Amino acid sequence: MAKFVGAHVSSSGGVQNAPLNAMQIGAKAFALFTKNQKRWDAKPFDTKTLDAWFKNLELSGILPKHILPHDSYLINLGNPDEQKLIKSRMAFIDELQRCDILGLDRLNFHPGSHLQKFSKKDPNLEDSIHSAEIECLETIAQSINIALDKTKNVKAVIENTAGQGTNLGYKFEHLAYIIDKVEDKSRIGVCIDTCHMFVSGYDIRTKEAYDKTWDEFDKIVGFEFLMGMHINDSKPPLGSKVDRHHSLGEGEIGWDAFRFIMNDDRMDDIPLILETIDDTIWQQEIENLYKL
Repeated sequence: MAKFVGAHVSSSGGVQNAPLNAMQIGAKAFALFTKNQKRWDAKPFDTKTLDAWFKNLELSGILPKHILPHDSYLINLGNPDEQKLIKSRMAFIDELQRCDILGLDRLNFHPGSHLQKFSKKDPNLEDSIHSAEIECLETIAQSINIALDKTKNVKAVIENTAGQGTNLGYKFEHLAYIIDKVEDKSRIGVCIDTCHMFVSGYDIRTKEAYDKTWDEFDKIVGFEFLMGMHINDSKPPLGSKVDRHHSLGEGEIGWDAFRFIMNDDRMDDIPLILETIDDTIWQQEIENLYKL
């Protein structure tokens, strides 16, 4: 089996419950929060939690490389406010360390937002990236370098965004810009969310559009950096820059795109994670993807 499909499961009651929740829906991969995603602080893992985590993980048969933990939503590695930036960087380092303790090798995160407070101009990049965005991308890359320097083993996996508000990462050029500035290329990667990709203007609904979009991704970013995907349909239309996920086949993307993904060997052996809106049908959605 070359494809590893799962969902972002609950770790309520402790991370040790996530592998069990993944097993219940027939997942071969999963995502989780290693702490409360709406809080800055977190208690260190105790021995009992860790023992249960490793036991349940072994029981599930799911390999660490098919697990895609997600960091806290509070973290903004591109924050123009220095105090808030320092807080985000410290929290991000903590998240990387938590993944390492759990024996996981990657951490998924949203790159960051410039909050319209940056000013520097780079005339060479004016066409593809707005000048306010450049300074933020620089800050994000610097944040990643600092975090990687202070941690080990875990790869920082940038998620493409929908482009809502001042969130960066909605263009392949943004992802490539950050990667280019990251010193340790062996510890940087990307996660492509199909809903975010679609609403930020990349069409994948027909074979022709799918091939064109992924060719562009390979040329600008490179498939060697693809370390996971979020498999979601989209409520809003193409290019709307509105982040609203939908159940597979129920939204604007439709089933064909997911069939292309399931039959594309470039997506083999990485976590393919559902974040669709109805968790009661995740098991069914996983089964349907494998049928494709």
